[in-house]
Amino acid sequence: MPLRLLAALPFIGILLGVPFVNRVEPLVLGMPFVLAWIVLWVVLTALVMGIVYRLDPANRQSDAEAQEARS
Repeated sequence: MPLRLLAALPFIGILLGVPFVNRVEPLVLGMPFVLAWIVLWVVLTALVMGIVYRLDPANRQSDAEAQEARS
């Protein structure tokens, strides 16, 4: 269950957060704030999905089987 909540975090950040940060000022790296917010969440989505992949028990079994096959 916590993995599903963690996986839902990018969805919440992008879709529900944008109306609250919808402003042009301040500029972040030359981008309007709302665009910088979306870019930030795209990067964070990749990190969160990597964490979910590492913590998912189904992937642990696959990794163990792959290591046994190498031996």
